Amino acid sequence: MAHDAALRETYAGAWQGLTHGEIVERYGEQYAAWKRGEPVRRGGGELETEVADRAAPVVLEHAEKLPVDGTLVVVSHGGTIRTTIGRLLGLEAHHWEGLGGLTNCCWSVLGEGARGWRLLEHNAGTLPEPVLGDDD
Repeated sequence: MAHDAALRETYAGAWQGLTHGEIVERYGEQYAAWKRGEPVRRGGGELETEVADRAAPVVLEHAEKLPVDGTLVVVSHGGTIRTTIGRLLGLEAHHWEGLGGLTNCCWSVLGEGARGWRLLEHNAGTLPEPVLGDDD
């Protein structure tokens, strides 16, 4: 298991630690632009594309080291996961919101297909049913 700071949550600058109401009250125009899908440095922080720029290469680096049929588990925050998935799928940044956020303690599953990464599950929240095998 490795820890990599590149998988941290989006830095939201002056928005950090504020409630939703405080952000709307203090940064209403900036918040409205962000909600419209404009590239915004929320509170002077990171753009979503910058988050993907730092996180996606870490995932790819570790995925390349996997044995055949290996599994890589990446744990991060919802925004970082969503932007990384968008980047891995080759989606343009303005389409990343279409993936939706991740609920706490939920996950997404990606797999490599013949033409690149594929989203197999998104925002899943229950454990898969056990599969009976030779050892059961």
